[in-house]
Amino acid sequence: MIIVGLTGGIATGKSVVAEILEEKGAIIIDADKISRDVVQKNTPAWKEIVDTFGESVLQPDGEVDRKALGKIVFPDENKRNQLNHIVHPRVFEEISRHIALIMENEAHTNPVIILDVPLLFETKMHREFSDIILVYAPFETQLARLMARDDAGEKDALARIRAQMPIEEKKQQADYVIDNSGSVEETRRQAEALMADLKQKAGNTFES
Repeated sequence: MIIVGLTGGIATGKSVVAEILEEKGAIIIDADKISRDVVQKNTPAWKEIVDTFGESVLQPDGEVDRKALGKIVFPDENKRNQLNHIVHPRVFEEISRHIALIMENEAHTNPVIILDVPLLFETKMHREFSDIILVYAPFETQLARLMARDDAGEKDALARIRAQMPIEEKKQQADYVIDNSGSVEETRRQAEALMADLKQKAGNTFES
């Protein structure tokens, strides 16, 4: 069994790569999904978010409005740190629980577990892994994709990108880099080749 970290930058296409790796046999733990779960209405984290940022960050149904919250925290490092202090410990706790369950259920196999964490380097979680996969696209590509994807203005898109560690710095620290600036077919080829290597490392034979 191996546990590998997967990260990227905003709008680099990490989710696409995670789907391909899962198709080829990896067990994916999605930290972003967990982060959504831990802030659901009336949870302790939800209450802290409302107390800290006010009810303006809520949707009409009372759930957290991630876009509204993002507009507050992305341009302001102090507020971003406040949010991280609320959310991250609970996410880490849930991740540990997921890994424990997988290890219990996969006790007689050697699975490839991939922890999909958008802010892997920013939260220092990369120190917990022997191998880190980075899904890469150059800054200019990130910006164009983000503006198109979210119908965002350049100023807002730049603030969101700059709230993360620069993609070139992440690239230098990663063990594997999947370049997602080209075609989907080329990205798939890289991801499938990487998965074959990870399976070999895990000491397990998977069906293709």
